[in-house]
Amino acid sequence: MLLVTGVNGGLGALVLERLAGRADVVAGSRTPDQVRAELPARLVDFDRPETLAAAFGGVRTLLLISAGAAEDDVVTARHGAAIEAAEKAGVEHVVYTSLSGDGDHLPYALAHRWTERRLRESGTLRWTVLRNGLYAELLAGIAAPGPDGVITAPLGTGRLAAVARADLAEVAVNVALAPARHAGRTYELVGERAVGGAEVAEVLGAEYRPGRLTDARASVAASDALDFQVPMVLGTYSAIAHGFLAGPGGPGDLAALLGRPPRPALEVIAGAASVG
Repeated sequence: MLLVTGVNGGLGALVLERLAGRADVVAGSRTPDQVRAELPARLVDFDRPETLAAAFGGVRTLLLISAGAAEDDVVTARHGAAIEAAEKAGVEHVVYTSLSGDGDHLPYALAHRWTERRLRESGTLRWTVLRNGLYAELLAGIAAPGPDGVITAPLGTGRLAAVARADLAEVAVNVALAPARHAGRTYELVGERAVGGAEVAEVLGAEYRPGRLTDARASVAASDALDFQVPMVLGTYSAIAHGFLAGPGGPGDLAALLGRPPRPALEVIAGAASVG
């Protein structure tokens, strides 16, 4: 049996869409009564480790979708509890959605690398690490035009090898349903063609006038962002602007695991803008 965590989040929901109706899949969530899929659901609350023993009973493969929306110590505690419970429950294989290797400069990289290390050090678990690149949908959000039609995101001339979240969900499903062939592998799942602020502006019919990090910090801090999210957003801007997230270019693990070319990031961004 496969259990998928975080199914009410953006990535998890897309994963469940691809698994709906399967008799060998269970959804895990802190709010199992809100799971929108034709699947049985179990209570999985990483902040309440006592819920995990029952949740992981009978599970052979765990698709551990990162619980990264918190401070590092909270995230590592959550992931540590999940991995320990998986070991005790006799789970055989954990597939973990991590962060791309070129993201080590990002403020939220540490918890991912800690979790990867914890999996490697497990004496009982087989594991696969899916190092997901940043979503094209995220870039659409942090580089959205203002009411005047101007994008002021401080991206400079930097570029991001952004990935469609749906592609990452498809890869996660492909791997989690046949984990043995991916045991001990770490996959880098970044876009084939990096895009920058000017290209985002062009596809959205906007103007690109990149601002300063200082101004962006003030704007994010004045929004409804939580305190720990401010450095996350600013660190993302800075890493893109300084050329650390442009990717290697060309086909890689993403295309190989999809069995087709990835969705173009600019198409995803344009689609996200039209929905918004």
